[in-house]
Amino acid sequence: MSTHTSTCHCGAVELALNLPDGPQGMIRCNCSMCARRGTIAATVPLNDLEVVRGEDNLSLYQFHSATAKHYFCKTCGIYTHHQRRSDPNTYGVNVACIDGIDPYAITDFHYSDGQNHSKDQ
Repeated sequence: MSTHTSTCHCGAVELALNLPDGPQGMIRCNCSMCARRGTIAATVPLNDLEVVRGEDNLSLYQFHSATAKHYFCKTCGIYTHHQRRSDPNTYGVNVACIDGIDPYAITDFHYSDGQNHSKDQ
């Protein structure tokens, strides 16, 4: 098991991620939420993410179909992860929160057209 640590800015929220091959399935989305936060999200199966610290400090935000679950630190406001609407068996994890990852060095990511999501058709 290759565990990576992911934290919000203030450190109140800490996630343990099982990423044996490093961050995979990088996605940048243009839905109304993702376009505003501007992050790239790595794909992590539900069983490979554990909230180690600060579960009570996570705030849940849902919009539109209220299917996706977006989590933010209540203290510093940083988006840490979300359970995806497109695949509820996975999380999208903010790669900028993963220790040792330079989000500005990531050039290999998939573009997702969230403005024209298939579940909205």
